[in-house]
This record gives sequence, structure tokens and C-alpha cells, in this order.
Amino acid sequence: MAEQADKQAFGLPHNHGGSFEQVLQKMPPELEFGKASNIFQQLCDSTRLRILWLLCHSEECVYNLSAAIHMSSPAVSHHLRTLKQTGLISSRRVGKEVYYKLADTEEARLVHRMIDDVFEMNCPNNSIR
Repeated sequence: MAEQADKQAFGLPHNHGGSFEQVLQKMPPELEFGKASNIFQQLCDSTRLRILWLLCHSEECVYNLSAAIHMSSPAVSHHLRTLKQTGLISSRRVGKEVYYKLADTEEARLVHRMIDDVFEMNCPNNSIR
């Protein structure tokens, strides 16, 4: 009877005797998948990925980031705004300059680990692993 109730609770048309119902019970809400999708979208753009790579390993201002990746400051600012809205980077203002760095969140640390693994880099900041 409990098996039938699980089948009905999820609206599954067939019961194949596997653990699919248990997986469904642990599935995060749709909103969480949306957040994850937004993070992955940031990694799909090579410019944002380059900026993230730099910010994983240092704190920097827009002007230096622009020079490092050979782009205009407004273009880099656009990418930084997108990354900040996703919560992957944070900023602080010192006078007229704004400095950016990787955010202190679990999602940002995961992205850092992924970037280091993809580029086979050993980050000097051991607290990331």
C-alpha cells in the first residue's frame, strides 16, 4: 500500500521497482534548479570564465581586469555586474575604486574548485580545497 501511495504522490504512471521514488523525494525544489542554472550560465561565457579565473586568485579593480583580458572597462563592468547578481563575486569600494573578488559562499567555492580542476591549477589559497 505504501508503494502505491508513493506512486500516486508523484503521479508516476509506472513503478519499475527501482529507487526512483526515493530520488524524487530528495529532489530540490524547482527554484534551486533555477539558481544552479544561473550559475552554470556564467561559466558558459569565456570572458566571464576568464574574469572568474582571475578573481578566484586575486582581488582586483575593473581597470586592471580590463587590461588583463584586453577588453574595455564598460564591457568588463557588464560581466562583473552579471557575476555579482549571480552571487559568485563580491565587491568593496575604496574611494572611487571598486575591488572585486570571489564571493565567500559555498557556490563560489565550488566554482573555484571547478575552475582550478579544469585548468589543472594548484591554487595558493589552500583553504579552498
